[in-house]
Amino acid sequence: MLQAIDPIVLNFLYAAMGGFMTLFFMWLGCKIFNHIVCFNISEELRNGNVAVGLMIMGIFIGIGVAQGLVIGLGLN
Repeated sequence: MLQAIDPIVLNFLYAAMGGFMTLFFMWLGCKIFNHIVCFNISEELRNGNVAVGLMIMGIFIGIGVAQGLVIGLGLN
């Protein structure tokens, strides 16, 4: 069945699905981490805590790189 689909369309679908999965895992990682730490992440960001912002940035970059590698290696 996949051989009948044009490779350009198939790669676009893989990229779109990977993007949605990456956003979902970033959201899930932030929610899980918010339950682990002893402070509220959104409240600290609202107060202007730069350290919490950098921590969330690191989580998002790490999950994004990991998910991108999984999706990129799956396109072989």
